[in-house]
Amino acid sequence: MLNSYSTEDKVVPAVDCIIFGFDDDKLKILLIKRDFEPEKGNWSLIGGFMKKQETFDIAANRILNHLTGIHDIYMEQLYTFSKVDRDPVERTISVAYYALINIEDHNEELIEKYSAKWFNVSKVPPLIFDHDEMVDKATKRLRRRALTKPIGFELLPEKFTMLQLQKLYEAILDKKLDKRNFINKINSLKILVKLDEKDMNSSRKGSFLYKFDKEKYEEKVLNGFSFKL
Repeated sequence: MLNSYSTEDKVVPAVDCIIFGFDDDKLKILLIKRDFEPEKGNWSLIGGFMKKQETFDIAANRILNHLTGIHDIYMEQLYTFSKVDRDPVERTISVAYYALINIEDHNEELIEKYSAKWFNVSKVPPLIFDHDEMVDKATKRLRRRALTKPIGFELLPEKFTMLQLQKLYEAILDKKLDKRNFINKINSLKILVKLDEKDMNSSRKGSFLYKFDKEKYEEKVLNGFSFKL
């Protein structure tokens, strides 16, 4: 053999997680103050090292649950970052994931314990290492996904108004959408159930509340669609 285990270089496998949430009509990302050197005290994505008995997916789920207290988080593997000098301490390869959570569902005590904070995606502070590049790739991936698969089940409360759904898409795509065109497009997907209840905070007449038809929603997630807005 040309190679053997004993003579090969060792690298440290790591996971970094870009956690998106939606609140106050803004797409947000969860960041944490790094508590060890190098870059101690600076803003960072949530991450950690993969253990011997784990896959990257299992490690990412463990890290996300440890910080948010949420199980069954929607998560996608994003990209592998392997620049030689990306970590000044060790030769580290990081597999990045992006996750979508409803901000109302996370454990606030855990967030506070780890000095984590939600930032608007448009106002993310400078991040350590190559984490800015990770956020940029994740945001672009999320925008592409919004045009081919439904978005909202993971980011909105169980019941929501059509305006809230439109605001979510506007936040993700970073552009204003025509109300009538958006409603027609969404209704054509047949993934919403209109409820008899109204949100009376939006106007005197109130706005009807909706929820997702989970079965039809998951079918669209699986098969995809073309959602040009």
